Amino acid sequence: MHLNRRQTLLLAFLLGVVIVNVGCVRRRMTIRSNPPGAMVYVDDQQIGQTPVSTAFTYYGTRKITLVRDGFETTTIKHTFESPWYQVPPLDFFSENLTVRESRDERILGFTLVPQQMVPSEQLWQNAENLRQSAQRGYVAPLPNGGTPVGPAMPLAPPPSLNAPQTSERETPYRGPWR
Repeated sequence: MHLNRRQTLLLAFLLGVVIVNVGCVRRRMTIRSNPPGAMVYVDDQQIGQTPVSTAFTYYGTRKITLVRDGFETTTIKHTFESPWYQVPPLDFFSENLTVRESRDERILGFTLVPQQMVPSEQLWQNAENLRQSAQRGYVAPLPNGGTPVGPAMPLAPPPSLNAPQTSERETPYRGPWR
């Protein structure tokens, strides 16, 4: 098919209009906290103190962590669902062929919980219990309050627990790596 000069100019003009008026989608998340001033990490990358906004490129699940002195650290996994115009193949048209800019603003709000102060007597008792359990060969409890799986198999008994005294020539068995 052969185009005349007028059709070629019209096609070039339309192509230029499409290129100049390319649409785009601006994605932005805003994170707020009560009280404000918490340090925010998105996918383990520091982005600033609340209230804070940042651009994002992809939809999906993000790990969001808020840290502030005197408050419990808050970590959640939040899924950003894509809007209808970002579902393939519609996203090609909304990103490349629309003549206006689209904005997708996501706002997340968090209420921080004050940190619980543990009395020093209870802290000392917990530490002593943990030390005694470790000496008996038990695994430490999980941080979320889970119970230990069971006794661990020690490689060699600690010298302080009823181990026979050795002379300078004898050395106690210390495990397979020595």
